[in-house]
Amino acid sequence: MSIFITGGTGFIGSYVVHRLLKRSDERLTLLIRAKDQQAAEEKLWRALQNHMDGAEFFDALDRIDFAPGDLQEPRLGFDDDIYDHVVRDSSSFLHIAASLNRKSAKACFNNNLRGSLAVIKMARDAVDHHGLRRFDHISTAAAAGKRFGETLTEDQTIDWDRSDYDPYARTKKFVEHMTDELLPDVTRVVYRPVSVLGDARHPRTTAFDMSKMLGILGGLPMLPMDSSVRMDVANVDWVARVISKVFLTTKPKYDAYSLSAGEKSNTVGQISHTLTEATGRKPVAFVPALDSSFQTLIRLVDGLPQRNQFTGLAAVLKVFWPYMTYDTVFDNSRAVEALGGEEPAPFIDYCVPLYHWVREHDYKYPYRPFPTRPVQIHVPTEIQA
Repeated sequence: MSIFITGGTGFIGSYVVHRLLKRSDERLTLLIRAKDQQAAEEKLWRALQNHMDGAEFFDALDRIDFAPGDLQEPRLGFDDDIYDHVVRDSSSFLHIAASLNRKSAKACFNNNLRGSLAVIKMARDAVDHHGLRRFDHISTAAAAGKRFGETLTEDQTIDWDRSDYDPYARTKKFVEHMTDELLPDVTRVVYRPVSVLGDARHPRTTAFDMSKMLGILGGLPMLPMDSSVRMDVANVDWVARVISKVFLTTKPKYDAYSLSAGEKSNTVGQISHTLTEATGRKPVAFVPALDSSFQTLIRLVDGLPQRNQFTGLAAVLKVFWPYMTYDTVFDNSRAVEALGGEEPAPFIDYCVPLYHWVREHDYKYPYRPFPTRPVQIHVPTEIQA
């Protein structure tokens, strides 16, 4: 039996896969977009090289099966043999894959709704075949919808009367609903990450959209927002520890976990002060009265036909600005309890090396080539004896 995982080559997914390889002895079956075994291994290497060297990677391959497919295809693009294998041999499902394209309703619909429905239907077939230990999936704290100045528990997060900021939040909220409706007889856990930014142990990262926001905070002389606004940011290494720990727990205490900094979230003023002190820049001026005009400017620049660094910056700001200014945080006491009291690292403790690293590498990860495969040496039986 094995754990069926979607999104294992993504940012959070790669951390979770690495944790499961270290903390369990179960086999993993990974949904992966790849034309053959070699392409699948190369794609997985790009995801895991931030966590292990070549020798560790090849050792890990002994416990990994690939299920070539596509979240947007019917039945995930699986042929009958792969589909039947996943249904028959999966002990549990961990659904991480999603489109993070907050600007595209089409991408979010095809990946987050149609793709998740295909995963849930496959899980349903597995339940009917032999039962499932678990169905866990990654949602988002953004499913809380439009808020301002709140501290939310898991039970308060979903409110169907609230509007959503974007298609990503809307579709992920509905995936939670589909899972509850279609798998009522399965133990289910949903994880709702906030802005997951950086690893508290080192500055390397493969996720750059939110890192660009960090660059903006450290580079603009003025910000049209209140310095007291809280920014709920969690380090990805802590997030992965919570997910893997709860997932490997036989009987989890709760059915939902906010993966967040919660009440201890740093304010944008604290983050900005930390960055400007470290870089020697002048302190940022906070002018909240300009917020409305600033958002209008963002929309105008983003709508220009000619694409350049300014339109690119506007596109990032248009997507993430609401999440930077809504001053809402998510209670993380359940996640902290799951890790025996371990809290996420304060963002101001590791944002400076992260800021320098992403700018030094021009917001691109310096991927290493595929490692040399170890030579298999056949030892005759008589020598082995």
